[in-house]
Amino acid sequence: MSKKEDDLIHTYIASSEKQKMLYKRTLFIVSISQIFGGAGLGAGITVGALLAQQMMGSDAFTGIPAALFTLGSAGAAFLVGRLSQQYGRRTGLTMGFITGGLGGIGVVLAAMMNNIFLLFIFLFIYGAGTATNLQARYAGTDLANKNQRATAVSIAMVSVTVGAFVGPNLVDVMGKFAGAIGIPELAGPFILSSSAFLIAGLVIFFLLRPDPFLLVKAMKAQEKADVEGPLDTNQTINKRGIMVGTTVMVLTQMVMISIMTMTPIHMRHHGHGLSEIGLVIGVHIGSMYLPSLITGILVDKIGRTAMAVASGVTLLLAGILAAFAPSDSLIMLVIALALLGIGWNFGLISGTAQIVDSTEPSTRARIQGTVDVFIALGGATGGALSGMILANWSYTALSIAGGLLSLLLVPIVIGSRVEAETTRDSKNSNSSSVS
Repeated sequence: MSKKEDDLIHTYIASSEKQKMLYKRTLFIVSISQIFGGAGLGAGITVGALLAQQMMGSDAFTGIPAALFTLGSAGAAFLVGRLSQQYGRRTGLTMGFITGGLGGIGVVLAAMMNNIFLLFIFLFIYGAGTATNLQARYAGTDLANKNQRATAVSIAMVSVTVGAFVGPNLVDVMGKFAGAIGIPELAGPFILSSSAFLIAGLVIFFLLRPDPFLLVKAMKAQEKADVEGPLDTNQTINKRGIMVGTTVMVLTQMVMISIMTMTPIHMRHHGHGLSEIGLVIGVHIGSMYLPSLITGILVDKIGRTAMAVASGVTLLLAGILAAFAPSDSLIMLVIALALLGIGWNFGLISGTAQIVDSTEPSTRARIQGTVDVFIALGGATGGALSGMILANWSYTALSIAGGLLSLLLVPIVIGSRVEAETTRDSKNSNSSSVS
């Protein structure tokens, strides 16, 4: 941290009014970056599997692109978390978005060279943009109190809706543009993706000052300095809460990625064009983020557990509807993928709030990065297996399997809640006995 930024942060430590203003400003800046990040995310996801199918000539490995950029996002989540913990959100998020943008440029070059090996390498690097787009949601929670955290996450995420809906619906336009300048049509959307990620990184780099996470760390250090003796930070870390929040987000990511990734392949097999595929994926990604404001309020008001259960039930309905929807029914596929996005939204916001509740600033960004590694690995697993299931069985089998897997959320979160209440009651009983 430069001396100038250090001095700026200390002016905010002394003013609660300035902290409130920075909280609002941070949400605004993160929201702008999320609009561009969402466009980068949506455009690439829509055609990644189709590009691999075209270059490899087989359906069996069409889940590899999703697996690669989610694996890439796992590595990026780890690094962005470490960079953010050490140097602040501004440094971590900027590096992540710029790396994702460079990966998108590489995908375009690999398609032009028809080199599948390079395609896989650059899809892996492109995953950094996906991870950073997800990590940005934490920046909004740094200055939020406990009753604002889910709402803060939701404000950051809802901004992704604009870019996430526009991106997939520009795939046809970008495809034609790419074809006109001698680039393979399916590589066109990655031109949009790389540009959007690069712009998102520049927005964070130039505008996210002072860094909200560095301010929170400085405030915590000041608080400790005012107390006699060092505080035991490990006592403020709720390991059960971290495990539950992580499990909710990993399972929802795995189910969502597996069904979403194979939907364009399924639609292409049944005669749907790129514009129709773009519509379905655009609605799906919009549904992942648009409900965020309402979801955030619900998570803060009725609780993390209730919304995690709602996530599992909604994903089950999405899987059943996708499995049994007529292959030529665009409307049914739109509804199924919309429910898939909403179920993911419930799980991500409730799980994120649980993680923030269970950590404290001295380790928070590092733990958040590690959690997002597991989320990415869950998505990579879902993406890799989805292509094999589609090739060897069917889209119906894949959708039913995903829906049933999501039901695991119900006993996990309810069981943990009961265990936590039992432990708390036992401690209270022991305290009363001692008294």
